[in-house]
Amino acid sequence: MDTVTVNGIRLEYEIRGSGEPVLLISPVIADGFLPLVAEPALAGRHQLIRYHKRGWGGSTHTPGPVTVADHAADAIALLDRLGIGRVHVAGHSSGAAVAAQLAQDHCDRIATVSLLELSLLSVPAGAAFFEQVAPAFRAYAEGDAERAVQLFMPVVGGMDRDRCLTLLDERVPGSVAQAVKDADTFFGVELPALAEWRFGPDQAAAIRRPVLSVLGSDTRPLWVEVAAFLRSNVPDLEECVVDGVGHLLHMERSPAVAGAMARFLERHPIAS
Repeated sequence: MDTVTVNGIRLEYEIRGSGEPVLLISPVIADGFLPLVAEPALAGRHQLIRYHKRGWGGSTHTPGPVTVADHAADAIALLDRLGIGRVHVAGHSSGAAVAAQLAQDHCDRIATVSLLELSLLSVPAGAAFFEQVAPAFRAYAEGDAERAVQLFMPVVGGMDRDRCLTLLDERVPGSVAQAVKDADTFFGVELPALAEWRFGPDQAAAIRRPVLSVLGSDTRPLWVEVAAFLRSNVPDLEECVVDGVGHLLHMERSPAVAGAMARFLERHPIAS
């Protein structure tokens, strides 16, 4: 990946394809969008920009707190350095939180927002989610980052441990090992920031750009509730449900997710 220095930190990034730019923002699996950027429906029509947020991969690791707004500021600074004006933005899970924040903070720069199962922990199901992943937090607190990741990801993905870890490493080789390396960022910085992030009805209503909400049909109650929240509060919302998948939808069925995003982007070009 290439690197650029913004806001006093180094960010790794990669650009593929040509056409209208789409900024892709990942959560715990730093390279989780790799299966999606390989899909012709997107890669054949758009300039796809993916990057490692601060604290992930080879990007600069800074001590917390690092807020969702900080990540949004880094993203816009990256676009500035790349000479990109208006852009489509897409994020998965906690990366979707950064995408939503960008749409609030930099409305003039954002053409559309694609939210792949936005993680919003303030909905009622958030408390139950924290209970489900508590063993992973305990493992991390005990100094076992590998076990923490191996406990966390299957709960999030809604599948058994072996199937989840196999899927991750098949779709993005080395992704589980990298998530272990990034565990201090995820458990110590990212999740606390996400828990403190405020995105209520007023913030959702302030997004004045077309928004695509993508949900897996077999996902956890947390993301079902978040989808309902978005449906009730985002002014210009379109929805897509991908059959037979959970929270790792863009890795499980990347052609279906890429197709849904491509159709959405075609309906809302930057030039319009």
